[in-house]
Amino acid sequence: MSDRELELAREFLDALAVAAKTGEAEAVYPLLSPDVEWLTPQFALRSVGEVRERFEWFSPREQLEVEFGEPELTDLGSGRIVSDVQETYRVKDTGDFAYSRARRIELTISEGVITRYEMRFTGS
Repeated sequence: MSDRELELAREFLDALAVAAKTGEAEAVYPLLSPDVEWLTPQFALRSVGEVRERFEWFSPREQLEVEFGEPELTDLGSGRIVSDVQETYRVKDTGDFAYSRARRIELTISEGVITRYEMRFTGS
């Protein structure tokens, strides 16, 4: 993995974490290819325009706050990077633990942008 690919993956994951917490996703879009493939268990999107249109699903939850563990990046070669991330959700008013979820994010990077994003749930 090149240093630039690693830097881009970290920048993207940081921007995605901010978007999950605040609903502000503008920092995410410039990191994506115009024809990005965005795959989740719920849907498959085929362009940055579709990602932008559907980003309301990514808005912060009214009653919960989310914390992200430090992502661990693994190089799969050919511009593919995997990150396993633990999300912890807490009740906004009290800070009490609500639940946690493990996710695996696989990114494909080409020519300085993310061309493919795939997120899967990997356990609790």
